[in-house]
Amino acid sequence: MMGLERAQSAEHAVLMDGVYRYQRHIYDLTRKYYLLGRDQMLDALAAPTGGTVLELGCGTGRNLLAAAKRYPDARYYGIDISPQMLETARGNINRSAHFRKIIVAEGDATDFDCQALFGFDKADRVFISYAVSMIPSWQQAIAAALKATKPGGSVHIVDFGQQVELPPAFRRLLKAWLARFHVTPRADLFDAAKLAAAGEGAHVEARTLFRDYARIVVITRSNGR
Repeated sequence: MMGLERAQSAEHAVLMDGVYRYQRHIYDLTRKYYLLGRDQMLDALAAPTGGTVLELGCGTGRNLLAAAKRYPDARYYGIDISPQMLETARGNINRSAHFRKIIVAEGDATDFDCQALFGFDKADRVFISYAVSMIPSWQQAIAAALKATKPGGSVHIVDFGQQVELPPAFRRLLKAWLARFHVTPRADLFDAAKLAAAGEGAHVEARTLFRDYARIVVITRSNGR
């Protein structure tokens, strides 16, 4: 990571720590009402037996724990840029029945080294849940996720849509609420995923949920690359 990028990463970590210093304690309780589509994304992971699953922007560990319940024969790893969130994640993981199969570490979703952090080169599944809307260089995060995926593996993304089929008043209120937490829904998420996939010879499936409240993307690498 270059000097400027390193400084930007550190600045973003400080911002996220500030935003979630206290919110992290009630994050899962409150977010379950409007971070829709996460369970649909996890249902589609189909983590292989003995496989490795990596989450970028793992936050409180909620999704890693949910995935471990669905696919108990895989191993789980997560990175987050916020030490505050990782403190909460480790507490949640250590209190669960799955603590032996989940490891989290501090890292930047746009530039990380799986080998240095966890001791493996690439994962069978990589997922990003409601984090691309919070990462400044989010297109780089998608590219990094794809780079960290094995041939034949897949990247799964869920995040806010544009709510184009919902009432304008609702869209305005939601946008104002999200801005308080430095969240920016990415209107060109589908296009960015297709661009990243094209460079790797991968296949993209994209769909909207709940009248475009949320969007889901699956990028599958070919077995040959």
